[in-house]
Amino acid sequence: MANTYTRIEIHAVFAVKFRKALLSDEWRADLHQYMIGILRGQGCPVLQINSVEDHVHVLFELNPNKSCSEVLRELKSESSRWINAQRKTHDTFRWQEGYGAFSVSHRAVSTVCGYIANQQQHHRRKRFAEEVKTLYGEVEMEYNPAYLFRDPE
Repeated sequence: MANTYTRIEIHAVFAVKFRKALLSDEWRADLHQYMIGILRGQGCPVLQINSVEDHVHVLFELNPNKSCSEVLRELKSESSRWINAQRKTHDTFRWQEGYGAFSVSHRAVSTVCGYIANQQQHHRRKRFAEEVKTLYGEVEMEYNPAYLFRDPE
């Protein structure tokens, strides 16, 4: 693609199925590294990644030859396959269907990186449902709360 230049930063958020607290401190760093490799393999450099027990945040540059949905579909599929192959959880691991994805202005990248890096401290004060409402509200995104805020089973 000669003379084609893009810089599209995406902040994606997705949760463990039923928002179960399955992402353990013991292996989350390994998961992050594995996810970075998946994204790098798709030509999507990772700017920041972090997670808490029940969800992941990742900020990456979108490869112009890929759609956001195909990148995230592969990220979730391959990472859940890795978690299951490594037997990181007692039961079969699955991500919740769907995700939130937000374009990020290049000027806001450092702010979003800081926000993602501080997820553990952030979630001492704010629950996931509140966080998602805030994120969606900031970008005036419509959503169906029935799909976001079901209590974990």
